[in-house]
Amino acid sequence: MTAPALTSSPALTADAVTTHTLLNCFLREVSGPEHQVTVDRDRLLLRLPRRDLLLRVALRRVSLVGSHRFTGPVERTDGADWTTVGWRELAAYVQDELELRTGTANDEFLPQVSDSHRTIRTILEHRDDDLSSAPSYLDSEQSLVFGHRFHPAPKARTGAPDGWLAYGPETRTRFPLRHLAVRRELIRQAGDLSELEALLPPADPGFVTLPVHPWQYELLRGHDGLREAMATGSIVDMGLRGPEFAPTASVRTLYEPDADIFLKFSLNVRITNCVRKNAAYELSGAVALNRLLQPVFARLAERFPGCALLPEPGYRTLDVGGHADLLEGFGVIVRSGLRPHLQPGVTPLLCAAVADEHPIGPAQVSQLLARGSGDALQWWDAYLGLLLPPVLTAYFEHGVVLEPHLQNVVVGVREDGTPAQVIFRDLEGTKLLARHHREDLAALPEDVRDPLTHDAERGWNRVAYCLLVNHTAEMLGALADTDPGMEPALWGLVRDHLDACSRNLGHPPRLRALLSGVPLPAKANLLLRWSRQADRHATYVPMPSPLGEDFPREVLQ
Repeated sequence: MTAPALTSSPALTADAVTTHTLLNCFLREVSGPEHQVTVDRDRLLLRLPRRDLLLRVALRRVSLVGSHRFTGPVERTDGADWTTVGWRELAAYVQDELELRTGTANDEFLPQVSDSHRTIRTILEHRDDDLSSAPSYLDSEQSLVFGHRFHPAPKARTGAPDGWLAYGPETRTRFPLRHLAVRRELIRQAGDLSELEALLPPADPGFVTLPVHPWQYELLRGHDGLREAMATGSIVDMGLRGPEFAPTASVRTLYEPDADIFLKFSLNVRITNCVRKNAAYELSGAVALNRLLQPVFARLAERFPGCALLPEPGYRTLDVGGHADLLEGFGVIVRSGLRPHLQPGVTPLLCAAVADEHPIGPAQVSQLLARGSGDALQWWDAYLGLLLPPVLTAYFEHGVVLEPHLQNVVVGVREDGTPAQVIFRDLEGTKLLARHHREDLAALPEDVRDPLTHDAERGWNRVAYCLLVNHTAEMLGALADTDPGMEPALWGLVRDHLDACSRNLGHPPRLRALLSGVPLPAKANLLLRWSRQADRHATYVPMPSPLGEDFPREVLQ
């Protein structure tokens, strides 16, 4: 079922998606918790009490957890008539309400929403989609045209389109890397870099090859420290060379399919919420975490066949004259590829593409169901059995806080589209619980140890949000779109699998609470962006949960 937001006009589609995404955020983080929303048959009514404004929008599908699907424009009333509200006007209303609510202003908010809208429109003007083709891994990575449904500016990124079109995944681009030959004494690195060395070995034994994202090179080429090192011959620009890499969904992580290697670069570019740089502690932390997690995932893979974590065995960067901005700006983390973990006949797909609200690519779940039996409940049962147990076991038995949101998990599907395995990736958000890893953490430098550590409460909120709200609820929503009457049964299967996990893990109190229907923690992306804070300062709002045993299967507001 194609979402009505999608039209043949890139401009109209960008308008509708931007409008509906703003509503998603405001409903979840402000109107819902403040009880200023109601469902009236086929419409959602939403009040902005400080602005004294009543809005409405037609509903394509009502959700048990308030994650509704909208259709058509938003309207406002003056008490007698309803008037259509465009996305700019809606964003201004949201800005006014948040300013009145918080007592603070944010002059970045409207430009960021506008930038996201422009990005979506530009992407749509530069791509075509073919639902008839077989799903492929790279297509799934490069299919996220509209971004996060619960972020107010999901496709915002620094710069005009002519600056990023050549590097954005959504236009299916590929490009070679910039390479610098750097004297060994100016290199900082750690871990196993054999996969990196194999890409482009240095010609001079006194130098080391440093691959650089070409967009980042353009951003940093005028840096005085870099120019001075190049003037003395300590750094030599080797130009664009070597195999072509494809940008993945995160934009800054690139994949080379022949070598089956990912390189996670720094980009001095704001993408959605953050400037995407590899901080110094993240470079060292990736190698430390990789070492500590390998035995954990070996045990998890034995217990849950098909489960895997992509290693991040090493990093390399510049260390020139104490310039921290160059050390972080040119840092690259090596991430090993998918092929060693894939079962025969399995195609890896980015989960965010499978769960996309808008079925614009062959990896979306409605397309996968069409390739097989079409039995959504059977598909969902298999999927949950692969996803939930390793994440919960990692937390409760091993003290590992994974970050299994939709963009950090790859699902392997068989030819008929059925799930066969799950692969986790990206150690940036993975943390350790202090009480499980005191000895290992104590051996790390303080500036690496502290960012890798969560207490139990913070760790659980992150796991519960990423696993159940960002991932499970959104994948379930895409399945429910294929048959709206199926949503209660889909949530029933989630409860069954959580109950089985709870029994296997000795009924930990946090899972008992989940199964009693306590609210789920939903990350407050809108409020985070309003406060101009980094992701590590994110707070959570309560999301109604249908997981309680005696829960009435009706609309939650």
